[in-house]
Amino acid sequence: MKFGGFQPVTLSDFPGRTAALLFVQGCNFRCPFCHNGRLLETDAEEIFDEQTAAGLLMERRKILDGVVLSGGEPTLQGDLPDFIRLLRRMGFQVKLDTNGSQPRMLEALLTEGLLDYAAMDIKAPPCKYPLLTGGVYPREEIERSIELIVHSGIAAEFRTTFVPGLLTPEDLEQIRRDLPVGAVYKIQPFAAESALEKSLRKQSDLMEEML
Repeated sequence: MKFGGFQPVTLSDFPGRTAALLFVQGCNFRCPFCHNGRLLETDAEEIFDEQTAAGLLMERRKILDGVVLSGGEPTLQGDLPDFIRLLRRMGFQVKLDTNGSQPRMLEALLTEGLLDYAAMDIKAPPCKYPLLTGGVYPREEIERSIELIVHSGIAAEFRTTFVPGLLTPEDLEQIRRDLPVGAVYKIQPFAAESALEKSLRKQSDLMEEML
């Protein structure tokens, strides 16, 4: 496993748990609104391995209930199941943040019972997906991942980052309608100041001028 960041404690990313947040290096999407641009490339300088990650978690085992694996896109790394098994042996519950592009890996994790919580990003309604991911839209994989999560039996949520100018309230309503009945759906705020696409950062500048 390759990691590009570590947050020692979070009270908001894993509902009901005190957790640490590990940012996995590498992603197959290039979302223009991404606020973790440094995590996109697998050969970035700020990389540490799973032994280092395990050591950081071991130091905090007495105060943590769980670990959130975010990114980047964790499911791109083939040794993800092995690392989660290690977390399990250490006594942690595990939440996965994913873009849903790798249903085979997701299915393997769910089948083995390695996840306690899953959060999947729905970037846009189908017609706008390439616009919000840098030209990528693996539709069948996305739909399969939604199905897997909904029928997994674990706690889960779907979420969309609302980017004004790229998405509309009507887009959000379409996403909500397209999700299975009963699926938990949340809207996330857009962090304009750190957007991958520099032109989107102007939204942050405009907001500051208005204050």
